Amino acid sequence: MYYKQYGDTDMKVSAVGLGTMRYDEEDVKAGRLSKCAEIPLYAFEKGINYWDTAPFYCDDKSEIITGMALSQVKRDQVYVTSKVNFGTLDGDTSRDSFRRRLEMSLDRLQTDYIDFYHLWCMLNLQSWEKHMEALYRFFEEAKAEGLIRNIAFSSHMEGNDIEQVVATGKFKGMLIGYNALNYRFRQSGIKAAHEKGMGVVVMNPLGGGMIPQNPEAFAYLTKGTDLTVPQAALRFVASHKEITVALAGCTTKAHVDDAVKAVENLEERSAEEIVKMYEEEGVSLNNLCTGCGYCKGCPKEIPIPKMMDAYNQYILSGKKEKITDRLSGHWHVEKTLASECIGCRKCERQCTQHLPIVERLAEIAAMPNE
Repeated sequence: MYYKQYGDTDMKVSAVGLGTMRYDEEDVKAGRLSKCAEIPLYAFEKGINYWDTAPFYCDDKSEIITGMALSQVKRDQVYVTSKVNFGTLDGDTSRDSFRRRLEMSLDRLQTDYIDFYHLWCMLNLQSWEKHMEALYRFFEEAKAEGLIRNIAFSSHMEGNDIEQVVATGKFKGMLIGYNALNYRFRQSGIKAAHEKGMGVVVMNPLGGGMIPQNPEAFAYLTKGTDLTVPQAALRFVASHKEITVALAGCTTKAHVDDAVKAVENLEERSAEEIVKMYEEEGVSLNNLCTGCGYCKGCPKEIPIPKMMDAYNQYILSGKKEKITDRLSGHWHVEKTLASECIGCRKCERQCTQHLPIVERLAEIAAMPNE
């Protein structure tokens, strides 16, 4: 296994980590939790020492399963995470509510401390600010008591917004979505975190399944290797020197083997070098929106980057219903907002790729309601 230093800590973590939101669904529903726990134990055997979990994953069983495995290894040989936000607290942002949720996670994980506790799923700066005001002091209290070792945050924000969070110096690390589809979208954020001495952990390295579902479009990632497209996509992320851990969601032991193979003899490169390597390859920088965010500032407040990200799903799959799936399921945005476009083309003038944004918005608006 290839290991990296987690930011400016003394922790050496595996370049691929175990994402625990994909334990076998049938086993979870049937209560075969000990069978599911074989996956993190096998990952540990293979050298994966970073396990990422959270409330609600796998019918709210992920922390329990992960804890069953954690109890069977030496605690100081695994770095385990969990997460909290307003949603996990049922709207009660009091100290007692925070403490109950943390203690529940500790109990389920069968541990006295959590290595990385995340302020979870910050979609934008406004959400982050509200969570910080309500909860951050409780993180500090728990850290002072030794219940958590490091405070981190999980984000779906754009690169420039991530930079603002990083600049506060309040966090030891962050968890973000990053892959061969959106690598320009959040690159400034990962660079800022790396320069600040933070650890950077990446979720969604396979683009929500879009990369393995479209192997021909992403075959360029495998050039010069004996890797499959999913393995190569994972390696693409892990090879960034700015990224500490690439999370692999594993249902089977074969998935663990794939993750391990992806980082064999890993060579780290800077984000700039990686962009140059893939600049004109495949679909990543052609008709697909790269999510740079320069199109923001719509006078009708249409969330254009999110609309264009959803349109990416149509380009890759050829199925228009993927647009609404992405908007509602991932971004929690109504497609009807696209009909607010007045055709001023301000967004197109600012688009670095000169994409036909207005036409794409019209297509989205014209789609039938489900």
